[in-house]
Amino acid sequence: MADTSVSFKCPSCGGPLGYKPGMEKILCEYCDTEFTAEAIENFYAQKEKMAADAQNAKDAKWETEKAGKEWSVDEEKLLRAFTCSSCGAEIVCDENTMATECVYCGNPTMVAARYSGMLKPDYIIPFKKTKEEAVAALKEFYKGKTLLPGEFTANNRVEDIQGLYVPFWMFDSSVTATASFRAENDYIYDTSDATVTETSVYECTRKGSMAFEKIPADGSKRMDDSYMDSIEPFDYSELVEFNPSYMAGYLADKYDVTAEENEARVNARMDNSAVRTLEETVTGYMRVSENERAVAKNEGKVQYAMVPVWILTTRYNGQPYTFMMNAQTGKMVGHLPYSVSKSWLYFLLTFAVACPVLYWILKFFL
Repeated sequence: MADTSVSFKCPSCGGPLGYKPGMEKILCEYCDTEFTAEAIENFYAQKEKMAADAQNAKDAKWETEKAGKEWSVDEEKLLRAFTCSSCGAEIVCDENTMATECVYCGNPTMVAARYSGMLKPDYIIPFKKTKEEAVAALKEFYKGKTLLPGEFTANNRVEDIQGLYVPFWMFDSSVTATASFRAENDYIYDTSDATVTETSVYECTRKGSMAFEKIPADGSKRMDDSYMDSIEPFDYSELVEFNPSYMAGYLADKYDVTAEENEARVNARMDNSAVRTLEETVTGYMRVSENERAVAKNEGKVQYAMVPVWILTTRYNGQPYTFMMNAQTGKMVGHLPYSVSKSWLYFLLTFAVACPVLYWILKFFL
């Protein structure tokens, strides 16, 4: 006899369900949950709709060709380009500023070259923090680091800190996002011979439209993305129309990551943010996890901007250490060396303090 059943998975535990036409109740043999045929059909109809939405959620095109402008002949004459002979970084500055040391690797040899190949930014955030404030912030950053080698701070070349404009692409768009979430609540009660935990499982679907403005993505391969993410956010309300005069006395990194190359990163950031916003509306449950998502982006606008960063590359025992400060807000990030001898000393001191305590604990229990 032919098997006329249709295979479904239990929404609660994922086990197979045997659905035979004509049955009003469907019992999962794995978790003993009962469902009506209508509930199962509605559940899978929703799943099919989510799958169709995900299939149709094709991202609209970013208008990357509209980002940036062309330099005028007179503006180009005011610019100089330098290339690091060690790491290959390309730095741009005005005609009165000399790039004497690479901001990325500390190499003192910068080779002058003819300026070319960079779009004129649409906007710029001018430097707000001075060099003196940056130096003070770096010294403050050292404070409280008990494992920091004393020679590191004593011989640090703080005077070599430089101001750098970092190229950023800023993406504007709106999305329509749909996501389903698995929500759970536990109910615990005691019987005569056991403590029982019952878990109720819910399928929660959320949909909404959101607008995003100025999602940042840096345009430099040598600029550590984790550093730039760490010193965010910048206050974009202080963006001003770009003018070459803002570059006077500062260096500017020449972008080598295009807006098109940043699209995947920005799309992922926007999608995750939209889904997390939907998830925040799923409240009143002990646990919530994402099941499926479908995010459709409308046509997006891209702009090119320069943001200010104080950057310092210093060396300790032949190893470079880079520090960056948001030159608008003053937030500082960087990796510090640690003293092996100090770490052993603190370990021994901690061990010496812990041993008597451990001795009395063991004596009490044994």
